[in-house]
Amino acid sequence: MSKKDLFDLTGKTALITGASRGIGESVARTLADYGAHVIVTSRKIDGCEAVASSIRDAGGSAEAYACHIGEMDQIDAIWAHIEKAHGKLDILVNNAAANPYFGPVEDTDLGAFQKTVDVNIRGYFFMCARGAQLMKKHGGGSIINVASINGVNPGHYQGIYSITKAAVISMTKSFATELGQQNVRVNALLPGLTDTKFASALTTNEAIKKQAMAHIPVKRIADPDEMAGTVLYLASGASSYTTGACINVDGGYLAV
Repeated sequence: MSKKDLFDLTGKTALITGASRGIGESVARTLADYGAHVIVTSRKIDGCEAVASSIRDAGGSAEAYACHIGEMDQIDAIWAHIEKAHGKLDILVNNAAANPYFGPVEDTDLGAFQKTVDVNIRGYFFMCARGAQLMKKHGGGSIINVASINGVNPGHYQGIYSITKAAVISMTKSFATELGQQNVRVNALLPGLTDTKFASALTTNEAIKKQAMAHIPVKRIADPDEMAGTVLYLASGASSYTTGACINVDGGYLAV
């Protein structure tokens, strides 16, 4: 492979969860820009189709498919669709996540606990497992799990979310360790504070935002597009010897 072609994804098929907005949307657009056919998925088809249609209008290749990764039957359905429609998958980006509760960890109710675990742990696990099974049949692939810096340093009033993101980091390493010889690479992106609807409870609260800025060396919130380059690296041939890595993209937060 020419060095100029390291990031070329022509002929690759990529599935991105939680891709109707935010980081997932930016990732989908970027992978499509570099030649991948992208499957844009989230819970609601309308948002997925809006992104997929926009990618197609820009000359890229994309399709929409609704999938709630907190529901096992929907996980099974999307993998059946991928195998029937495409026969393979080269890139899986697990980005969809749940964070329904913001408050003291000891007051977390069972409903919020279960929803967060079902999506962020069970959902990621079985998406990884199904992806690995299909990738192994066709010579390998790349799985990228979107974790969080909260998986390293738990966020205040984000206890159960932080716990699940720590699990995603461990999950990434476990899958990477077992799948290395099958040419399935598994890595994680750890975003810092990013300007998304998902993080709006933090980014729109001036007290929390001020506190966060004190710990971010670059003194600003990230744009979702600033996460996509790392995912492109991990999805492409440029990272052919990278597996089990958990890459912080946090403006220096974890360095402080």
